[in-house]
Amino acid sequence: MTTGTIVRIMADKGFGFIKERGSGTQHFFHRSALRSGSFELLCESDSVHFDAVRAEKGSRAENVQAAG
Repeated sequence: MTTGTIVRIMADKGFGFIKERGSGTQHFFHRSALRSGSFELLCESDSVHFDAVRAEKGSRAENVQAAG
């Protein structure tokens, strides 16, 4: 799993972006990618673990979970 930080959340639309630690690559994630926990409890600057997936429109995060 990869570690990163949530840099933006669009709570009303159900998605956000995670910046990968080390490389700085940003990954899109949808609320359905959460492995556990509640999307509503996530905040910008929270640390998360995730699987980076190459998608048609760019990088995407799957299996997102809070790192804590």
